[in-house]
This record gives sequence, structure tokens and C-alpha cells, in this order.
Amino acid sequence: MDATRNTVLEAWMAEHGHSSNSLADAVNGALERLTGRPGGLDGSSIRSWKAGRVKWPKSATRKALEDVTGLPAVALGFVPRGRTPLTPPPRQEAPDMKRRTLVGGIAAAAAAAAAPGASPRRIGMSDVDRLQACFAEVIASDQRHGGQLSTEQRAAALADKALHLQNAGSATQRVRSSLYACAASFLSSAMWAAIDSRRYDDAKAHMREAQALAEMSGDQTIKFRIWSHAGTMYRHMGRPAEALAANDVARNLNITRRDPLFASLGHARQAATLGLTGDTAAVQRALGCAQDALGRADPGLARPVWMTAVRNGAELETLALAAHFRLGNFERAETHAHRSLALLRPQMRRDRAINTARLAAAQLGQGDAEQAVATAMKVPADVATRHARVTRMLQEFGAALHSTAPGSSTAQIWTEHTHTAWRTPA
Repeated sequence: MDATRNTVLEAWMAEHGHSSNSLADAVNGALERLTGRPGGLDGSSIRSWKAGRVKWPKSATRKALEDVTGLPAVALGFVPRGRTPLTPPPRQEAPDMKRRTLVGGIAAAAAAAAAPGASPRRIGMSDVDRLQACFAEVIASDQRHGGQLSTEQRAAALADKALHLQNAGSATQRVRSSLYACAASFLSSAMWAAIDSRRYDDAKAHMREAQALAEMSGDQTIKFRIWSHAGTMYRHMGRPAEALAANDVARNLNITRRDPLFASLGHARQAATLGLTGDTAAVQRALGCAQDALGRADPGLARPVWMTAVRNGAELETLALAAHFRLGNFERAETHAHRSLALLRPQMRRDRAINTARLAAAQLGQGDAEQAVATAMKVPADVATRHARVTRMLQEFGAALHSTAPGSSTAQIWTEHTHTAWRTPA
């Protein structure tokens, strides 16, 4: 027998009379009760679990499976990311004895957890606070380094950690909702890291899982972040209709009526997407609404850590830059670029690099190649070579430079810069 097979799950299914198809149906039903949307599992999905090809199902699916079985996923033979699977029983055991041993072990573990007088761990807001501190670290890493795979993986692992706590002991409904919100927050950061590095299939997978968890949490702020990120993802993919639709979901959440700062961000991201459509008037209206909402926002309200650049107007200037650049309004784009760079905090290296690259392109669009190259050379070499979006923007800048000023000394300076500074990033 293949040592990677999930014999624990197979034993539980045999004990409870489940075929692959019947278990898939049961989990799909639990998923629909949790998320409001039918699950998409079938018999082949369950067979992948049993064969060990899927060692750790996605969080919403795990929760549904746990609801069906009454057992945590680890007690069903699934292995969290980064952990070593349990050693399977010896080969010489008879199949019936092996199944009885495994099922007996699961039953004993479940009975011990439910035994009268047992003292399960109490999960509280202090656990949530520790997760939120980790979330702040993920945001800080993203601001410094952008869409790195390591950031995405860390965020996904922390989402799992938040979900493990759901089965680690007793908790109030408030705590459980907060844990789901934490998991959704981490997955929204994993989603953003994947978007930022142009891995859109991975971003969509994180998005779907994050949306399900956000629904279970009932947290409006994280719902806003996920849908707003979805709008940005589709904008980067050049699909404005879907981007506008996703932005509309975010903008219609109650949080935008309770807090004008969220409304401001929603309008500004809508403006950036409208820049793809060429509708200058619509861009201006959206930016006007964003500026008005920003002026009405209470600066003293407590808000999520990821709203830092929104609070002082840096994000509004960044999105106005993106909108006007897409419209070809290079002079206005340059104005917004300078404003954004003045407002962005020094540690936000990714955003500063992106806006510097856009500033260089806007200057080149106005015919000032010498100034444009001087600006582009300010992008730190490590960001220019390791951040997918920045790399692509500077490659497009170089192509436009060589197209508008072929053979010029300015173009040669840029070529030499990319061949030297980019090969030995600081």
C-alpha cells in the first residue's frame, strides 16, 4: 500500500458507510450551509484525499468536512502544511485489524475530547490579538517587499493557524467570528501577494477561500478588502468590466456608509479602473467623490493596519496617478505622482518604486526623456529586479524610451544602468 495514502480517512468512511460520492455530497451540503454557495466536490475529489494527493484541503472545505464528521481534519489523517505525516501502520497488519485500530484511535480521541470533566483549552481574544500582531507583520513585509512568494506562503500558513484554533478548544461566538476574520485577512494578503507578482490563478484561489471565510466572520472590513483586491486584480488583467463589478460589491457594503474613508478608497479604485475605459469625465467624477469622502472621514477612528496609506491620502494620489496615466493625461499623472511620493511613508518601498516608475513613464510621455531616465534610475535595484510589477513597468519604460529616442545618449545611459545596477542589486 502506498505510504502516502490517507488510511485514516478511508477507515472512517468504511466505518460510516460512505462512498467517495456520498461523502462528496455531504461535504458539498455543509459547504452550502456555511457559505451560501454549493460546493464543487465530486467522487474524484474524495479519491484524491484518500490517495494522499491532497494532504490539506482548503479551509472552508476542511470546516465543512469537520462539520460532517464531527472530527478535526488532523484526526482524519490530513496533514497541515509544513508538518510530517503520521507513519502508517505496519504492512503486515491485516486490513480489518488496521481499520479497527485506526477507527478505535479516532473514536478514543473524540471521546477524550468530549469526556465529562475534561478541561479543553479556552480560546479567547488574547489568541486573536496575537494573530492580529502577526497580520501587522505580514502587512509590513508586503509594504517593504511587495508580492513575494514567501509573503504569500506565510500569510496562507497563518490563515491555517487561525482555523486550527477553531478546533483547539471552547470559545465564544465573538471569538470564533474573529478567528474567521483573521483567517480571511491572512488569505486576502496571500491573494494580494499573488496579484502583485502577477500569479493570477493563485490569487483567484486565495480569493475564493477568503470570500467564504469572510462570510462566516461577518466582518465588513475584510469583505471590503477582498472585493477591492478582486477589482484591482481584474484591472491588472485588463478586464475592466469585471473590475468595475468587483469594485461595486466593495463600494456597496455597509462599511462605506459607516466610514467615509472606505468610501474614498472604493471611489478611488473605481477611478483607476475607469482609466482603462478612456472615460475622462467618469474618472474625474470618481476622483471627486473620493476626495470628498476623504475630507469627511474622521481621522481619529481606529481602522485596520492595511488602511494606513488611505488615511493620509497617499492611496488616493496613487490611484489618481494610475487613472490619469491610463488616460494619457501625463501632466496630471506627474502631479499626482509627486504628491503620492511626498505622502508615502519611507517603509512603503514597493509603492514608492511603482509610483516612481509611473512618474518616469509620465515624464517620458511628455517628451522629457532625460528627466524620465533620471527618475527611473531612482528605483532601487533590488525592487526593480525582484518585484514582478516593477520589473515589467521598467521594461515597458525602456521599450518606450528606445522607441521615442532610438540611439540617443539618454537611451544608452538607461541601457548601461540596467546592465550594471540590475545585475548587482543592493
